[in-house]
Amino acid sequence: MVDVPLSGPARLERQVALVTGAAGGIGRATVAALAEAGARVVATDITEPQGAWPQGVSFRRCDVSSAAATDSVIDAILEEHGRIDILVLCAGTISHAPLSDSTEEEWRAILDVNLFGVVNPVRKLFPVMAQQGYGKIVALGSIAAKIGGVASGPSYVAAKSAVHGLMKWVAKAGAAKGVYANVVAPGPVETPMWSKVTQRAAPSPHGSVPLGRYGQPEDIAQSILFLCSPASNWITGTVLDVNGGMLMD
Repeated sequence: MVDVPLSGPARLERQVALVTGAAGGIGRATVAALAEAGARVVATDITEPQGAWPQGVSFRRCDVSSAAATDSVIDAILEEHGRIDILVLCAGTISHAPLSDSTEEEWRAILDVNLFGVVNPVRKLFPVMAQQGYGKIVALGSIAAKIGGVASGPSYVAAKSAVHGLMKWVAKAGAAKGVYANVVAPGPVETPMWSKVTQRAAPSPHGSVPLGRYGQPEDIAQSILFLCSPASNWITGTVLDVNGGMLMD
């Protein structure tokens, strides 16, 4: 069993971080936050967005719904950097279809990205982190998994609920090996993905969010940074609610 260090400053110098879904609103803000804290960050997504990345960030194209593609990219990162200390799982997509209108194709598409896009990197990196005696894994969950949805359909709720459960298993299995696993569960955050919801039946922030506004990607990124850093060295297996007070659990 490894010695569990005391919690310390939220700095990440000399650490290597891998962020999936890095082209999205929360993913890109997370890349910036980790880089600002001193990490060497490898950003991955299916496509690379326009604009420069912060200093200390490199990009690799990766479809995390494919185990083979994920393994190949992680092997290349390990070859280049020698280790991966932090894994942040932001890849995601959303569906609004009610159960009666949902199709097998839609369910598989949502599960491929939101669930297997977590399973594939974790399955590959968990033994690597366990062998090196340290690793912090943070997955993006959702308030939808805790309250049965906000404006999303059942496939999204089911996928995010599975992510919450998976990360608790990883936390228990990894605790004695120095591997932490946690979830950040956002409420409504103003991102391109959330804009698809606001065109439908999104709740008003003034009526449903006690703090009176939707979240911004930076709100979630700073919470992810906390769980990736030494500041959270006595936290594992938790689901951190970041939702402006929508859910007070």
